[in-house]
Amino acid sequence: MPEQTAFPHRRVGLVEDHESVAIGLSVMLKDEPDIELVCIATTVSEMLAQNVSLDLAILDLRLADGSSPKSNVEELRAAGLETLIFTGAENPFLVRSAARAGVLGVVRKSEPTAVVIDAIRAAASGRQVVTTEWAAAIDGDPGLDEVGLSPRQLEVLELYASGEKADRVARLTGLAPQTVNDYLQRIRQKYAAAGRPAPTKTDLYKRAVEDGVLPIPERRNLGRNLTLTNNDLQ
Repeated sequence: MPEQTAFPHRRVGLVEDHESVAIGLSVMLKDEPDIELVCIATTVSEMLAQNVSLDLAILDLRLADGSSPKSNVEELRAAGLETLIFTGAENPFLVRSAARAGVLGVVRKSEPTAVVIDAIRAAASGRQVVTTEWAAAIDGDPGLDEVGLSPRQLEVLELYASGEKADRVARLTGLAPQTVNDYLQRIRQKYAAAGRPAPTKTDLYKRAVEDGVLPIPERRNLGRNLTLTNNDLQ
């Protein structure tokens, strides 16, 4: 009989804050001789603190700690770990944010078990995992045009769109109040030029959420967040 080709043994970790999903993935992988799920954590920092040797991090796109996909992927890559996103039906802006940070691919939680396992096996071996959903989120949506904000503009947007007044943003960033206002004007101009106008503070909040600058609010808090920004348009 011809000898069967064995896959190399790979060790993976999961960052996921829903227990049912973590249990489900554990069950999926328990009979795979070449893939070992060696750690589960609810945040990236918690997983890295376990200090275990891994070939791949499997990361949920949205976590309860409010972290952005981009910052999570960057933190994992800084620790020498490649990442596969394991997600439900999500905002394409967040998928694109993770993709820009350098993930190996995106696989949906709704995919058949065999598809999920194949994606994990490929990513754990360092191969790209290209799916239709990922390609569509990155390339197919005309509303995904980047606005090209500088790091300083992103800092101002994050603070202002989260509810801070312009003078408070100035104090937090060490910028002059007029400079903050100039940044905000330029940010609005860039969004308008990209076909994603943001004339009000509420609009800036929405754009910041879309682009992964701010986390998507929990459903129960959504109305409160929008009320805050509507009451603070100056």
